Amino acid sequence: MTREDAITLLTEAGQAEDEAFPLLEAAIACAIHDYPFRDPEPVRTLANHAAERLAERIGGESPDDALTETLASDLRLNGDLLHYDDPANTDIIDVAERRRGLSAALAVFYLDAARRAGIKAQGVDFPGHFLLRVETPEGPVALDPFSQGRLVLPSELTQRALRAGLTPYVADRLDLLMAPVSERQALIRLQNVLFARAIRARDFEGAERAALRRALLDPEDHRPWLDVAAARERQGALTGALQALAQARTKDDPMEITRQMSVDRVRLQLN
Repeated sequence: MTREDAITLLTEAGQAEDEAFPLLEAAIACAIHDYPFRDPEPVRTLANHAAERLAERIGGESPDDALTETLASDLRLNGDLLHYDDPANTDIIDVAERRRGLSAALAVFYLDAARRAGIKAQGVDFPGHFLLRVETPEGPVALDPFSQGRLVLPSELTQRALRAGLTPYVADRLDLLMAPVSERQALIRLQNVLFARAIRARDFEGAERAALRRALLDPEDHRPWLDVAAARERQGALTGALQALAQARTKDDPMEITRQMSVDRVRLQLN
């Protein structure tokens, strides 16, 4: 798969309804878009094994236990504590090979397997750490893919929220702490991580690619195009920055003034 192929797939995924969002294939396309001409079959093979083994466990175990035992115990998917900042931890192809990764990358396999096995699981865009919400007969529970899929108790969720800087009022609201996000937003969360890391490393080409993937995955959101423009501007690609700002421009939008200021700043550099 080439980078152009990946862009085509991501564009199609962006047009899909949330209920039909192709999470696994879109995650593969994101990885190929960053580093093309790699074999994605190990990702699909691992995902197929996860769905098959999970289906075998359903009925004999609770949904959360079945997910944890399948993904963490059987398939050995876990967080990379020793090399947390390794770029491979955010790449779904590398994660499939190493069985190690960040929570948002590991969650792709959990969510894909759960959907195919008929378990209701959703991502939780928790501050600083992506979690999973799994519906059980006793109610929803939170799992941490990074920590071998272990159960996160409500008291720990509150403690984590307080450490992340949330107010006590919000930190005590489990309905807010466990608010689910779509699979699209789960994959976008991973691109946000990649964008932030690239910016810190002053890898503005990588930052542009991550922002572009966000824009393709959620074509109704103007904000990724602002990040594309900023990354292009830092590379000196001012015409490209203006094109990205034009993509972000909409009528009667409260961000229009901010975007126009960005356009004017770039144009001054061109003149």
